[in-house]
Order: sequence, then structure tokens, then C-alpha cells
Amino acid sequence: MAIDPYGIRDQFPILNRKVHGNSLVYLDSAATSQKPVAVLDASRRYYEEINSNIHRGTHHLAQAATSAHEDARKVVANHLHAASPEEIIFTAGATDGINLAASALGRSGRITRGDEILISALEHHSNIVPWQMLCERTGATLKIIPVNEDGTLDQEAFERLLAGQVRVLAVTHVSNAFGTVVPVAAMTAAAKAAGALVLIDGAQAAPHTSLDLQELGADFYVFSGHKVYAPTGIGVLFGRRAILDDLPPWRGGGEMIKKVAFEKTTYNELPFKFEAGTPHIEGAIGLAAALEWIDGIGLPAVHEHEAALIRHAAEALDSVDGLHLYGPPDRMASLSFNVDGLHHYDLGTLLDQMGIAVRTGHHCCQPLMARFDVTGTIRASFGVYNTAEDVDRLAEAVAKAVTMLR
Repeated sequence: MAIDPYGIRDQFPILNRKVHGNSLVYLDSAATSQKPVAVLDASRRYYEEINSNIHRGTHHLAQAATSAHEDARKVVANHLHAASPEEIIFTAGATDGINLAASALGRSGRITRGDEILISALEHHSNIVPWQMLCERTGATLKIIPVNEDGTLDQEAFERLLAGQVRVLAVTHVSNAFGTVVPVAAMTAAAKAAGALVLIDGAQAAPHTSLDLQELGADFYVFSGHKVYAPTGIGVLFGRRAILDDLPPWRGGGEMIKKVAFEKTTYNELPFKFEAGTPHIEGAIGLAAALEWIDGIGLPAVHEHEAALIRHAAEALDSVDGLHLYGPPDRMASLSFNVDGLHHYDLGTLLDQMGIAVRTGHHCCQPLMARFDVTGTIRASFGVYNTAEDVDRLAEAVAKAVTMLR
């Protein structure tokens, strides 16, 4: 079913503003999405009507805030098709979730010297550095799945690497730099058959495609709220209950405990064992509002709409002399490019002067940039509020900027 992006745009107040005298074309949703009125209202209602710390409070506001927070957990679980809300851990974002998983796995003794952790050359730094740190602490070895010239992962190399002592596969669902869609279902099945745990970084997939984590079969799945139309500072770590139950907590403090004595502390049950301290209550409520809002539109329709925009953008930019696109043709939500002889920062700066918001640089993927012998790219990334007119303005602005810089 086709969606009306212009009607959707009306729900995003920020998209009505002007930048340098031009109407804003926001093409940086892979960095952070804009927020609809439904989410802004949910956040405002929390602070105006039920603002209180949660759990253990007996007064009305505390109970109302606790109910709203735990109802949000149920919304997330339903959205992801998790087996139970207890498998949903609220975090500060995808980065926080990956660090939680890596730290807890290290403390559990599951990763030891001689073990291997397998990631890919497509990864964001947040799915590289925590595993490097874990390897430094445990003596494990980090192995890398190489990237083909078209920006896809080398599946033959992946199969060879699985023959080693792989204990964890940590891989992105969708590349934040190139928009490459990784075959995570097949890779998860292969890694599980080899005896490895699997973590999927879904930060770039969650806003754009339907997810069924029971069907996917991964042990962990992370994403950030701020990329899926929710507030910043909130995210989710999904973990299979059998794994989470077995892992030790990674932070100490209030709520992650049952009983504290100087002699011994007894830890709380899921999900609270991994949620020390006062959580981002408003963020969780806003995340639930965002997921309910996007589910109301329908992620299959969102995916179809954005796929059409990506195809249109690739075709429109193809006429720019010397422009090179990165990644495979079936990209998801992001389009990265460079123009021969021009620096991505200079081009991005001129686009900004014309009201076009794109991202320039290495996109926290320096190893991937090195693989393609570039320092960075220009990345246009799309959300449900973008239109074909946005794409046309991008193409016109790129052509004009290239003429100005040459």
C-alpha cells in the first residue's frame, strides 16, 4: 500500500523550517531521524502529567510512570516479536547495547584465550571497538569478514572463517555507510550451527524493515531509538532469555539488585538485572510512541516507499560527471557517493548552503573507507518523510555544486 509522504511530513514540525533561506531537505536520517508530533506529545505528556521516578514508589505518579515505562517494554517486545518483554533491555542506544553484551560475555567466562570473535569490514566503530576491548581482556582473537568490490560481504570467506574457534558473530544488519543489506538470517543460521553466539546491529534496519527476532534466531539484537523517530539516549538490547539469565550484570546500582548487604549482594531478575539506576523513562515512553506510530503506517509500506526513493536518487545522480556510488544496487535507506577530484566535505558544505542536509566523512567506518581507499563519502539517507521532490532537489544541488567547485 502506497503512503502519502506529504501528509507524513506535516507531522514533523522541523521539516517546515528554512536553512540559509532555502526550504530544508533533510537527508541525514541514518545519523538521526526527525521526530513526529506523536512522539513529541508523548514526551511532553510524561513530563506534564506523570513525571516521577519508577519502581518501588507507592504514590500515584510513581505508579503511573512505572506502568507507562513497563508498557513501553511490552510495545517494543511486540514490535520485535520477542518471546517476552523480559527479553527487552532498555539501553542508551545501540552502542550501549553492544558494550553491554560484550562486557557481560567477557565477565561470564564464555570468551577465553584462543577463542575467536568474528565481525565484518562493514561495521560501525561501535561494533568493532567493544569486541577489540573484549579481545584485549580475554586473549581472544578478532577476525574480519572481508567486503567485496560491490560493498557486499564475502560469503565464501565467512564460511571459511566459521571453521575456526568462533564464539561470537557480531555483524550489522544494514551498513550505515553504504546501505548494504547483509543476509543476517542465513549468516545467523550458519554461525549457530558452528556453535557461535550471534549479535546483530540493527540500528540501520529497525527504522526501515519489519523484524521478527524469533524467526531470525539471533541471540542479541540492538538498535537506537533516535534513528527510529524516537528520542535520543534510548535504545534496546534484545537478548534470548536463556542467554541473559546466564550472564552477569555489567553495571551496579539501584534496581539491578534484590538485596544488598556488605557481605553479599543478590542480583535482580530480568530485565532489571541489566538496568542499573534511574532509566531514561521519557525515552522509553517516546520509543513506544514512535514504534506504534511507524507500525500504524506499516513498515512494509515504509520499505517500499524508501526503496523507490533510493532507486530514483541513484538514477538522478548517475548523470553527474565523475560521480561514483558505493554499495550494491539494492541499498537500504542510504546512498553514499563521491565525485572525482572533489572533497566530500567541500561538496557537503555547498549542499548545506542550498538547504540540503547530508552527512560527510567516514561515518564511523574508517576500516571500510580504507578498504575503498577513500577518506570518506557524501551520504544521503532517507526516512519515511522524504519525497521524490527531495531527491530531485538533491540531484540539482549536487550538479550545481560540482559545477561551482570545478
